Amino acid sequence: MEATRSLYIRAKPFLAVIFLQIGLAGMDILSKVALNRGMSNYVLVVYRHAVATFIIAPFALVLDKKVRPKMTVSIFIKLLLLSLLEPVIDQNLYYMGMKYTSATFAATMVNILPAITFLMAWIMRLEVVKCRSLRSQAKIVGTVATVGGAMMMTLVKGPALTFLSKNSVTDHGAKSLDISVHDAIKGSIMITIGCFSWAAFVILQAITLNTYPVELSLTAWICLLGTLEGTAVALVMEKGRSHVWAIGWDANLLAAVYSGIFCSGLLYFIQGVVMKERGPVFVTAFSPLCMVIVAILSTFLMAEKMYLGRVFGAIVIVVGLYMVIWGKGKDYDTHTPPLDEDKTTDQNISTQIQLQGQVEDVNNNSHWLHINQDHIHV
Repeated sequence: MEATRSLYIRAKPFLAVIFLQIGLAGMDILSKVALNRGMSNYVLVVYRHAVATFIIAPFALVLDKKVRPKMTVSIFIKLLLLSLLEPVIDQNLYYMGMKYTSATFAATMVNILPAITFLMAWIMRLEVVKCRSLRSQAKIVGTVATVGGAMMMTLVKGPALTFLSKNSVTDHGAKSLDISVHDAIKGSIMITIGCFSWAAFVILQAITLNTYPVELSLTAWICLLGTLEGTAVALVMEKGRSHVWAIGWDANLLAAVYSGIFCSGLLYFIQGVVMKERGPVFVTAFSPLCMVIVAILSTFLMAEKMYLGRVFGAIVIVVGLYMVIWGKGKDYDTHTPPLDEDKTTDQNISTQIQLQGQVEDVNNNSHWLHINQDHIHV
């Protein structure tokens, strides 16, 4: 039982981030269907976070009532910036990039996220990197491999694997994967800028949790402020087009509800919990897994063609992801917090000094007792 419990504790962060990537893959598929049906990406962002706020806020009010720290101006400014970086900037640019390309293409481009996050975390000293350490080298090489695999999936096609898509359905407003170079470049630029915004969001979330360590309340605030800021942006961008706000019992509503619950509410919360234990790089390192899932689902559900180059790119990404996981495997111990080598050395030296002092005290006391015994004898 102890071995099983220990294994479960160690596996929890991995299971959590894998669950998040499966949820993001479903969001990509549903969002692409809704966007192909003519739904505004600005409106989708607003509805998505409105749903997330409606679901998360009651739990945050009740469960965090006794542990929620006092709101300060500094924390509120961070919340405003967080709700602007991911809910507004990143998601709108990601959806716009997906409009010009495809769900698989967008999910593939997001694989640059681990590299950007790794670099930002390194600069902000949130990630420990020792160039002579084999595990640090594995993290660096693995991160580069995930980006290289993503680029391979984007640029290298090869022969089409028709046996995977011959039975694919072509309804739901799906488009084939024949993307023009102009649209691919435009979509890539939008998604890349969105990835920088997402990486900055992850880093800022990790910093904010140090002064506002309530993941549920933090999620509720981000969703609420993201709804308000997204509404302001949507009103400006969709001015004079009131019909875009209409929504029925269709794929548009399903995309908004699903994305709000799984990819805003649960994602921000679980991401914050895992980040406090494993750091921001660990959370984003699994993003290539989403691309593999989206590529498989899009092939069968949205009639997107699968190419041999994508298969090889996916293999490279999986290998790179394994290297990152292996490299970070010893960064954190489940039972004891991680210690730097320098701190450990200082502690050892301090312990030795204390022991030496205790030995000297014992010797002095023994000498004093010996003198007193001689005096009594005399």
